[in-house]
Amino acid sequence: MAAPEFANSRMERVLDTAAELLVRWGYQRVTIDEVARHAGIGKGTVYLHFRTKDALFLTVLLRAHRQIVTAMADRIEAEPAHVLPSRLLRSVFLQLAADPVARALYLGDAEVLGRLAHEAEGTLGGLVGRREEMLGVHLRLLREAGCLRTDLGPDALLYLFGAIGAGFFFLGGMPGSRPELDIETRADLLEHALAAAMQVPDPPTAELERLAPVVAELYRSLIDLIDHEWRRRVR
Repeated sequence: MAAPEFANSRMERVLDTAAELLVRWGYQRVTIDEVARHAGIGKGTVYLHFRTKDALFLTVLLRAHRQIVTAMADRIEAEPAHVLPSRLLRSVFLQLAADPVARALYLGDAEVLGRLAHEAEGTLGGLVGRREEMLGVHLRLLREAGCLRTDLGPDALLYLFGAIGAGFFFLGGMPGSRPELDIETRADLLEHALAAAMQVPDPPTAELERLAPVVAELYRSLIDLIDHEWRRRVR
């Protein structure tokens, strides 16, 4: 699914620059003047697209969120095995490792986001809530199809997904908390841990193929909500 039609090349340059400075300096230190200077455009041009600094950087976060969700849906459609929690979270883990803006957003990194963390919670909180609802439906469909353990209820499965994933995201970033493992090895371990905790051995391929387009469409509906929030902040 393409980005919103108004995301032209000049706006993309502004968003790319704002994202880079956000990660490098943190929200508190970055100004619209600095974004304009590093993007090679006038400050007035930035304000043609974004009314305020908050609107600009919330759009940066919305774009990162959109890219994560779009990639999830695309992978599920392209390879039905990605409908499994272990495969899905492995891919998200690698994507966050490669994207410092998305990582700061998902981990609530106060050092990077600063005061923006509070604004983002208000703006993105509803989207995160909807994503959790969709994940609950996703896991329920897999459980009913015989792909997940049935001795655990839906709430327990949702808890396992979040707890194991959060452990890899948060503990993996703490110095001295683990042996030095490369990112691919950590992703493999995450996939193995989730598969062992939640999934049945050899989930039925036919059921994965049946559910993949249903689950992909579920997440694509979240993209529409993200685009609605995007449009609210862009001129």
